[in-house]
Amino acid sequence: MRALVLDGYTDEPACLGVPPFISPYARLAFGALTDAGAEAEYATIDQWRSGSVNTEGFDLLAIIRNLAVPGKYLRGMPASDNELRRIAEAARGTTIGSLGVDPRNIPGPLKGSFDLLVSGDLDASLFDFASGEGLVQRRRTYEEWNSWLVRGAGACLRHPDLGGPLIAEVQMYRGCVRYITGGCRFCIEPLFGDVAFRKRADIIAEVKALAAAGVRNYRLGAQSCVYCYMSKETGKSETPTPNPEEIEKLLRAVKETARPDVLHVDNANPAVIAEHPAEARDVTKSIAEHCTSGNVLAFGLESADPGVARANNLNSTPEQTMEAVRLVNEIGAERGPSGLPLVLPGINILCGLEGESKDTYRMNLEFLRAVLHEGLLLRRINIRQVIPSRQEFPGVASKQDFMRFKRTVREEIDGPMLERLVPDGTVLRSVYAEVKDGGRTFGRQVGTYPLLISIPYPVNPGTRLDVAVTARGYRSVTGITYPMDANTATLSMLQSVPGIGKRRAMAIVRKRPFRDPADAWRLFDEPNALEAAQFHLTFAKVDKE
Repeated sequence: MRALVLDGYTDEPACLGVPPFISPYARLAFGALTDAGAEAEYATIDQWRSGSVNTEGFDLLAIIRNLAVPGKYLRGMPASDNELRRIAEAARGTTIGSLGVDPRNIPGPLKGSFDLLVSGDLDASLFDFASGEGLVQRRRTYEEWNSWLVRGAGACLRHPDLGGPLIAEVQMYRGCVRYITGGCRFCIEPLFGDVAFRKRADIIAEVKALAAAGVRNYRLGAQSCVYCYMSKETGKSETPTPNPEEIEKLLRAVKETARPDVLHVDNANPAVIAEHPAEARDVTKSIAEHCTSGNVLAFGLESADPGVARANNLNSTPEQTMEAVRLVNEIGAERGPSGLPLVLPGINILCGLEGESKDTYRMNLEFLRAVLHEGLLLRRINIRQVIPSRQEFPGVASKQDFMRFKRTVREEIDGPMLERLVPDGTVLRSVYAEVKDGGRTFGRQVGTYPLLISIPYPVNPGTRLDVAVTARGYRSVTGITYPMDANTATLSMLQSVPGIGKRRAMAIVRKRPFRDPADAWRLFDEPNALEAAQFHLTFAKVDKE
């Protein structure tokens, strides 16, 4: 049987699979098909869009598109409903799909397009079908879970980002410790029941397989709270005491096994951190020590309105979240080798929940202002509208109020926070140029929630470069090559250096090559412009001759 896993990408609160990420769902599907003896292939929706993938020659077509949060993407747009319908209807073989939603809520364009839309685990259904068991809905076993993830590392060999920014999302556990009270009303994780932790040895076996496939970047995610991993109080408390020893052993083992270029983590429940500060401090120190800098712990505050928190059974109070923000800042705010702090919190704000009112926006804004005024750092603030997964929600009462709240946060909080986080001259290491747009280039560092970096001149996509920050927006920065070789830089590159301008840039081009930097500094008669030029410019090419 010839089978194709077509990755239409994943964007969920606990799991990323939009480039440069590859999700565990895609690797599980590939591994399950391989285990069943199928001749498996993997391709992305972008490869299909480019015309390089013909889906008609396969006996089985597995399609993944798990979207649970609205997102904006630099590249790698998730598959649309119409694209999925076209692909499924053109397929000659059996089509099995995963959309990450209840099959009863299938979007109109997709109804009737697939032979099976799974409500269980896609990989389990694929394994059974490829093994001759027919179209079956079920959950994978623990043994299958880990075996298929190891086998599924082979999918990475076919990913277009391999050798570049590819980052593998590695799942630590399934479910949420708050399942005992139903968890947040908008989240499906508590519906899995008792939490299923993956053993350290199984995670390391997967990491070894990924490393052997050429993966250099990892995020330990696809879980609801990294601090809860292997807690002995799971099932007894909504805020179980962390197990620092097990988390330390896991992080150290991943670091020593893969020697990764990037190692990050994801979600953290601020209530767990606030309720167990001693253990949480030890866990945070392990994250700061073993992971690479630029790391982000996503805090699901969701709303600072106590009424909304009660109505939706939310994670934590504003007071608990503030305590968690302080603790992580205390340990993780030191700037690391990447140019960003070791580890910082991020804040999630979810609008349109049950009980929301105009006052909710005021309370959310007051909380964020308090963080800023206390001098604390947040790496990012995500503001989004709730998407119904378990139940319907009223949605934002006023689109105008919602947009005004977002705009105020961007102007009053994000702008000043970013200026504090990456002031002028901050050097961000190993930026991957991804997209050229006119005369500009957009790039990012590899990692979780990376900063969008605008480079004001063309750079070939795929290039890695260090970038010095020269300006900021609300959620992105402008930066230029650092250091910039004055003897080889283009005119547009030289003009981008603060204080140089077009006239001096043209003078540099006319008079180069400079063998003595002092000859270049004579072109600068303003102290500020000279200081900026001396910071940004080098003359390396001539020095090597």
